[in-house]
Amino acid sequence: MGRTVISGGTVVTATETMTADVLIDGSTVVALAAPGIHSWTEGADKVIDATGKLVLPGGIDVHTHMELPFGGTYSADTFETGSRAAAWGGTTTIIDFAVQAKGQSAMDGFEAWMKKAEGKCAIDYAFHMITGDINDQTLKEMDMLMDEGVTSFKLFMAYPGVFYSTDGDILRAMQKAADIGAMVAMHAENGIAIDVLVEQALARGETDPIYHGIVRRSILEGEATSRAIALAEVAGAPLYIVHMTAKEALDAVTAARDLGKNVFAETCPQYLFLDLDNMGNGFEGAKYIASPPLRDRAEGHQERLWKGLATNDLQIVSTDHCPFCMGDHPTFGTQKQLGVGDFTKIPNGMPGVEPRMELIYHGGVSAGRLSLNRFVDVMCTTPAKMFGMFPKKGTIAIGSDADIVLWDPTGTKTMSVDNHHMAVDYSCYEGLEITGTVETVISKGQVIIADGEYHGVAGDGEYIKRGTSQTLI
Repeated sequence: MGRTVISGGTVVTATETMTADVLIDGSTVVALAAPGIHSWTEGADKVIDATGKLVLPGGIDVHTHMELPFGGTYSADTFETGSRAAAWGGTTTIIDFAVQAKGQSAMDGFEAWMKKAEGKCAIDYAFHMITGDINDQTLKEMDMLMDEGVTSFKLFMAYPGVFYSTDGDILRAMQKAADIGAMVAMHAENGIAIDVLVEQALARGETDPIYHGIVRRSILEGEATSRAIALAEVAGAPLYIVHMTAKEALDAVTAARDLGKNVFAETCPQYLFLDLDNMGNGFEGAKYIASPPLRDRAEGHQERLWKGLATNDLQIVSTDHCPFCMGDHPTFGTQKQLGVGDFTKIPNGMPGVEPRMELIYHGGVSAGRLSLNRFVDVMCTTPAKMFGMFPKKGTIAIGSDADIVLWDPTGTKTMSVDNHHMAVDYSCYEGLEITGTVETVISKGQVIIADGEYHGVAGDGEYIKRGTSQTLI
């Protein structure tokens, strides 16, 4: 790859904004300096003019589900198509979820997901572990997984009969996590209570997609979040709440953080931009089925989440990218249509890995809700610190990987299925006009997106063995 110079751009990190040239040697940033102060361009193999552009760290999406089996099908993006779409959107690292199903070894699950991803990814990748069966063997295997760079474990208070863990199992797993220095990621919804409400809704003939959102009450997300925080305190484990949607849940996290507890949370673009009304209009609402669900805008959840991002009560924006087609997928077959006449059969998940950066810039920076530095913090830097990849990832600094995005702050774009690269047949943001767009994407010194073309190949991405969280008090 040789030496590359990015000249004349505005370099933005979580803490600094400066006009600077960036010198890359191979895959690594080796120097930053005021423009023109050094004659780097004379001996460079490549010079990229970034005048008028922002020079940002590559985005990190810490919550994706490529090729996830769900409800009789698989999420529409493979590791190849999904990671390539991520790159188009300015994301240069993903953390996906390896899955341990009931009755399965956690190590077997990890190895299965490694095989799925190996040689396929356009960008660097890592794994969390879904521990869907807490037992003595699983607790022992958590040690083994730590050695493999899997330092975070996801548990579920939802989905009884599938991934659900009892409070006792959760406590045991949290105690183990505390012993080994792991992070516990939690899907916090009261699944037992929700199942009762689901049964009652179906008995009343309420089968359309919108009832998925109605029965999964925000107060039940808040209750589960509070319970998870209490269990983590008993165990002495750090806690990370995934895909937060509800102000009740955010209130619980805010209160815990105010007391100095190691409690963190993420939200996703869909919970900031969309709402319960999107799930209406009959079966068209199936496009927007995810768990937890979109919330009623009148209740103020969306603006509360935006405020939480600005005040660091929320730390990260991920996507929970888990797309399913409305029509048949060419490889995986029937998807969302599995739930015609019964919302409980609709595969849960929405596409988001590609538009994440542009959406949050548009709704955050362009709209005045987030500063540029805070945008970089929640999209790049804190994700790297939260999950043990900083400063190799998440910033532009000497010695960091040259994962860099050239950003046009005045660029405009209309979100559409016609111009995205995810392997799904609709866009959740169809017709949305956004300001602030990705122009060039560099992964470890290699230009993989430029001039509207993809220049990488499957297998460019490497597996990252992560360290422990760098955000703990």
